[in-house]
Amino acid sequence: MDQLLLFYALCFFLVAMLYASVGHGGASGYLALMALFGFAPLIMKPTALILNLLVSLVAFLSFYKAQFFRPKLLWPLIIGSIPFAYLGAIVPLPDAWYKKILALILLFSVLRLLTSQSNTSFKRAPKFWMLFLIGAGIGLLSGMIGMGGGILLSPILILAGWANQKETAAISAVFIFLNSLAGLGGQFQKRFELAPDMVWIAATVLAGGWLGASIGAKKVPIGQMKWLLATVLIMAVGKLFFT
Repeated sequence: MDQLLLFYALCFFLVAMLYASVGHGGASGYLALMALFGFAPLIMKPTALILNLLVSLVAFLSFYKAQFFRPKLLWPLIIGSIPFAYLGAIVPLPDAWYKKILALILLFSVLRLLTSQSNTSFKRAPKFWMLFLIGAGIGLLSGMIGMGGGILLSPILILAGWANQKETAAISAVFIFLNSLAGLGGQFQKRFELAPDMVWIAATVLAGGWLGASIGAKKVPIGQMKWLLATVLIMAVGKLFFT
């Protein structure tokens, strides 16, 4: 493994570890890294989705084992999101538009990272149709960008008081996995390529995801790392907007 590949692997490992600690697959982080490393959009979306599948599955298993999963809150979201994630994945999106939309999503991710707080006042779950519409909107946008939607779903669940942080992590993980699977199915309808050295990258995010999920489900997540990730995301935003 040469030095450049080792550097890539370390970056992907750290992103997977941090995201998995809160039940996320890490797609926004992987997309940010690939934007910084100059990957083409044709490569970015399917690569991020495959990495998302690996890490979100590991995260879900960890939080499920710790008994934080609430399936009744998940199903309306999934019923709405899966078909729209597939549709979003097959929507033709010019590279210029893709970069701008991705930059806006990454900006939202930065705000989510730096301002996330627990909501201690919990409310009853909303009606089916409301969760369905939330899932559909997140699914469509996620399919277009090549992510699982956890970075959008988590703040809604927490700020609305529908789930605590651990429950949100468990719901987000399986939501991300299924959306990523639907989005990847849409990618198969179009021509796409995977990142070079995909096997090495996949192995490192799997290891990082396992470590992060273990920490998140049993201990306090590594909060200090969010500043490092926020810096990477902001750098990626600048590159996407001005290139």
